This record gives sequence, C-alpha cells and structure tokens, in this order.
Amino acid sequence: MDKTQINPWTWQDRRGFSQAWKVEDGRTVIFVSGQVSVSDDGQLAHEGDFAAQTRLVFENLRTVLKQAGATLDHVVRLGVFLTDMALLPQYGAIKAEFLRGPQPASTAVGVTSLAMSGLLIEVEATAVL
Repeated sequence: MDKTQINPWTWQDRRGFSQAWKVEDGRTVIFVSGQVSVSDDGQLAHEGDFAAQTRLVFENLRTVLKQAGATLDHVVRLGVFLTDMALLPQYGAIKAEFLRGPQPASTAVGVTSLAMSGLLIEVEATAVL
C-alpha cells in the first residue's frame, strides 16, 4: 500500500496534523481531515458569517483534493460538525452549490465548539478515485 501525505499549506505542520492521506492500493482512497474556515496561512476567516465560512470550507476541501489528484466529484462521504444544528438546512443548500447530483453519504453532528474559537463548521471527507 502506498500512502502520500497531502498538505497544500504549511500552517498545518505547526498544528500537528495532516490535511489528507492519499492511499493507493488498486483504487485510490483519500481521507481528508476536517476542513474549516481558515485562510492559506491558517488564520480564522469570516468570523460570525456561517455562509462565508461554509463556502471557504468547501473551497479548502477542493484545494486539498486537487493536490491529491481528485475533485469534489470523487467525494463519497462527508462528515459535518456544526456548533448550531439549526444551520443544517443552510449548510445543505451551500453544499449543493459545490456537490451537484447525487450526494455523498453524510453524517451531521452538533458540537459545542471546534478546534479554533470562532469556527462555526468543520467538514471532513473521503474520496475514491
């Protein structure tokens, strides 16, 4: 089995985690860490703006997948963590802007907080090539 670490930015090295792992063994599977609303340098973006945070989450997800040789069309599973479950319908509408057609298997979890103060949403993904 071949494993390749995927880190399109450098800030995650300071925080001690990987954005994704690409696993190749017949098929290629990419396990993407939870993506949040952070800029390229790892700073919180769009504090208090759920829609803007959600769009940046999917842009960041797209960036990680692109570096791994995949697209959003390869996503087969999503996990979303929300600090306010009342925002789930809004999340679904924004997600549909990025993921068209049949939707991936998904899990939604309400949480009291995320890894960085001010984050409202985190999305993790699994993609298969």
